[in-house]
Amino acid sequence: MNKTIAKWIFWLVTILVLLFIPMVFGIVQVNTFVEFAIAAMFAVSLNMLLASGLMSFGHSLFYGMGAYSMALALLHLGELPLIPVILLGGLASALVALVLSPLLVRVTGSALIMLTLALSQLMYVVCLKFREVTRGEDGLVGYPIPPLRIPGVFSLDMEDPTYFYYFAIAVVALCIWIMWYITKTPFGRIMIGLRNDQERVSHLGYWVPGSKAIVFAISAFFAGISGALFGLFQAVVSADSVLHVMVSFTPLMAILIGGAGTFIGPILGSAVLLLVEELAVTYTEQVELFSGLVFVLVVLYAPRGIMGFYNKLRDKWIERTLRIEEQKTPPGGTANTQEAV
Repeated sequence: MNKTIAKWIFWLVTILVLLFIPMVFGIVQVNTFVEFAIAAMFAVSLNMLLASGLMSFGHSLFYGMGAYSMALALLHLGELPLIPVILLGGLASALVALVLSPLLVRVTGSALIMLTLALSQLMYVVCLKFREVTRGEDGLVGYPIPPLRIPGVFSLDMEDPTYFYYFAIAVVALCIWIMWYITKTPFGRIMIGLRNDQERVSHLGYWVPGSKAIVFAISAFFAGISGALFGLFQAVVSADSVLHVMVSFTPLMAILIGGAGTFIGPILGSAVLLLVEELAVTYTEQVELFSGLVFVLVVLYAPRGIMGFYNKLRDKWIERTLRIEEQKTPPGGTANTQEAV
């Protein structure tokens, strides 16, 4: 019961903090938090692949596809509702993942890593060269930011930073919760099976390539939604901002810093990277250098990330507590027996 109460208190405090951030901090800090939320969602989407034993160095392919799909739809299809536009970004990314899945699901290890990296960089070059559609290095700008509207009820201007903050946080929280829920379903157990023993999954009657394709599509869908949110937040979509190789490496660094194999790890890692970036920008322009230094330090001294370090301290604390309890207990457990009688 105590643990349940503690969880409810934690989530209540978290919700209150999120609600009051725009009231306490300035517009710069609010925008920084929105950037963190989008980065955390992107990292969690990549973590779904890692949870299934799949590695990708080119996850920016789906992130960029979501951003470009959203921007092109707003530029060429006129005024569209906000939520369908964001879903369009996710669906476009999922469709690309399904189209590429015959290639992606049949390779593993370093071959999969290099294939995903090559595909993302191919899309990067295409977006730079196909200027008639993507406007090349200039990127897509000037697309309208649709309001969040419920006819006859309300209409919120998403160009207002406060309104966009609440909308983005709600979308990110919902998507992260859905990804967490998927890991707790029977399909989540299949994902773990794909990571641990694919032959056993096959013997249980599941189609391994098809299961991998579904994992890629789910991960790509949420990566596309995060890319669409980023495009709405920045009001510009360019190849360098959504398809650059560092866009793929950043969520991977966040996962390793926060703790691979954990759900909360990518969120913590994204927070650390953003904090390092903000501090580095204050004193120097070498942001990538400082981020890389933090990554190296974590790999050297906390190879399992922040959550691995936390779990190690927790286990030591539990072990110490049990040892103290054993020392207090009389030999043979006489005192406890008498109390029980």
